[in-house]
Amino acid sequence: MSLVEPHGGHGLLELLLEGDALAAELARAASLPKVRVSSREKGDIIMLGIGGFTPLEGFMSHADWIGICDGMKLANGLFWPIPITLSTDPATAETIKIGGDIALTDPDNGEFLATMRVTEKYAIDKAHECATVFKTTDAKHPGVKLVMEQGDINLAGPIKVLSRGDFPEKYGDLFLSPRQTREQFEALGWSRVAAFQTRNPMHRSHEYLAKIAIETCDGVLIHSLLGHLKPGDIPAEVRAKAIGTLTENYFVKKTVIQAGYPLDMRYAGPREALLHALFRQNYGCSHQIVGRDHAGVGSYYGPFDAHHIFDTIPEDALQTKPLKIDIAFWCYKCGGMASGRTCPHTDADRLQVSGTQLRKSLSEGSDVPPEFSRPEVLAILREYYADLAGQ
Repeated sequence: MSLVEPHGGHGLLELLLEGDALAAELARAASLPKVRVSSREKGDIIMLGIGGFTPLEGFMSHADWIGICDGMKLANGLFWPIPITLSTDPATAETIKIGGDIALTDPDNGEFLATMRVTEKYAIDKAHECATVFKTTDAKHPGVKLVMEQGDINLAGPIKVLSRGDFPEKYGDLFLSPRQTREQFEALGWSRVAAFQTRNPMHRSHEYLAKIAIETCDGVLIHSLLGHLKPGDIPAEVRAKAIGTLTENYFVKKTVIQAGYPLDMRYAGPREALLHALFRQNYGCSHQIVGRDHAGVGSYYGPFDAHHIFDTIPEDALQTKPLKIDIAFWCYKCGGMASGRTCPHTDADRLQVSGTQLRKSLSEGSDVPPEFSRPEVLAILREYYADLAGQ
């Protein structure tokens, strides 16, 4: 069996230039009007460059935006669950000509990330985007806050990507493109691959979910978010070290690959679960593990809303299918990890395991029971929090 096809069915579309073409476009970018992008847009540009957002050619049009908000599909009918848009302020937009080129620059250091041929300028109803994508317009929701604070004019058009930002330098071999993960899967003889999404170190519940997937798949891609998180979340480099220690000590060799991807969290809950499955298809994954409150934040989504949304999309919308798994916990009567589908006991017999609770315990210096997290992982996390307290 072979790996799933990239989304759209026509191979990976990698917009990152190389060699002489890259050198020539970098030189041309210096003469173009410049637009500094946001952190979220930077991650989107890099994903477009490495093929993670195949088959997109750039930032979306107004017709695409409407189709996605109201029906989760591009103007051409292809399934897509969240708008990938670029915005700027009205004064800057006024200086940009339709049909003209601009250079998109890094929000941190001003370096060139991409060039763009602007095909359209348009305003959107931001509240409508938030209501459809996030299911709320509450300004306390971090995704809503970002959309409401973005520029009032969206720019559409194809891009040529000039950089992968600082991700390769910062994360080394952890930062893998879809082409690289596919090559690794094929080298291992994998065709059924489950993606495990995480923005946290893996505790016992996460370990349990990944091992369930390994029982039915050839292997698991533990795929960590490397972009910006919300305050209090654990940095990617600490998370990667903890995950590496866990897999080294508690997983069979050649059943796990750890990698990272360059996006910021949108915290869009069910819709983000669909976006995760879509770009994991580009990375070569046939399945995605969907646990409790996938990509959620606070209490904006029900614990299994991300399960249910996969039942609402057309059967052929995605080749990557969900592995829906119930809430996992440690059951003292069962004597191990279990879920609501396998454990007959009551809440009084269960230790609920969550990343939020783990971060709270560690930041307060409280005891963490071994049923919650592996000791090797706890040692790494305690060192991080001790360093944090000493700053």
